[in-house]
Amino acid sequence: MSADDSELRELRSSVRQFLEARSPEEAVRKLMESEPRFDLDVWAQAADQLRLPSLVIPEEYGGDGFGPVELGVVLEEMGRALLCSPFFSTVVLAAQALLASGDKGACARHLPGIAAGRTTAALAVAEDGGSWDPALISARAVPDGDGGWRLNGRKSFVIDGTTADLVLVVARTVAGPSLFAVERTSAGVAAEAMETLDATRAMARLTFDTVPAALVGADGAGGRVMARVLDIATVGLAAEQAGGARRCLEMSADYARTRHQFGRPIGSFQAVKHKCADMLVQVELAEAASREAARSAAEGTPDFPVAAAVAHACCSRAYMFAAMENIQVHGGIGFTWEHPAHLYFRRAKSSQLLFGGPAVYHERLLDRLGI
Repeated sequence: MSADDSELRELRSSVRQFLEARSPEEAVRKLMESEPRFDLDVWAQAADQLRLPSLVIPEEYGGDGFGPVELGVVLEEMGRALLCSPFFSTVVLAAQALLASGDKGACARHLPGIAAGRTTAALAVAEDGGSWDPALISARAVPDGDGGWRLNGRKSFVIDGTTADLVLVVARTVAGPSLFAVERTSAGVAAEAMETLDATRAMARLTFDTVPAALVGADGAGGRVMARVLDIATVGLAAEQAGGARRCLEMSADYARTRHQFGRPIGSFQAVKHKCADMLVQVELAEAASREAARSAAEGTPDFPVAAAVAHACCSRAYMFAAMENIQVHGGIGFTWEHPAHLYFRRAKSSQLLFGGPAVYHERLLDRLGI
């Protein structure tokens, strides 16, 4: 299922109105210091009123069956508002991992709850080094002799890891990296909140001590699953980054129009004009790259992995640039805790590093190009 242009505009308008009402800056700042790091009532309303968790879940599992283009619209608006919610971890990471595994039984068990907003989920891949490369995973799973598995190891930088109901863990077996489903409340699971640069995106360190786990998909297929998930997730992250970058541009342009110095708006000075113009170029390029990658994903074109890698690199650069220039345009007030500019800078930097950082995503682009 796909929406036409008018439906996409209506979707964007509805999500923006909802987030402006339920996730203003004051609410974001309050949630940054709360546990859980999201508002349960807002999440319930997003599920019941807007059906956001069900957006890209196939209809056979209780979802609405939309695709990456519609998901991109929603993520742009969430990035613009710095929404604190388990949407990215649950819908963009965990749900896509389940679908990529091809395990219909696991999908039937978990996706209906995700679509209804009753189940939140997390994907645990990176370990202490922060790499999402399945070849570097040291967590291990062994058969328990009764048809199940036992999981041991530690995962770091797990988005929403302290609050997720379901945790999908990539661990090594004799056959290679594999995907496992674990209930976070199972005996042997310890979750510890991590203090990171970006307090608007909760992360955790999870420790597994002989934890019962269920294999998802084929044994040893974790590398293939993660390659697909990373392509989808980086496109989703790119949309979120593009939305945040656009908001930084809007903040700068508004301030440049209203802040007066030497008897005139600072936006009339050439140096400030150049900053805003350079931001506009980066933002427009980021939006074009992320939307093209989403379109490529929706159509299943052969060059989708390349488009995903390009969007990841382009949007990471654009968001960092826009967030830094936003602080510069605002001058002294832009450096203060009271102004939201630093919140966008923190999100820009954490997003840039989320799947490995510039060196990793540039290498991924070269790999997708066959170089």
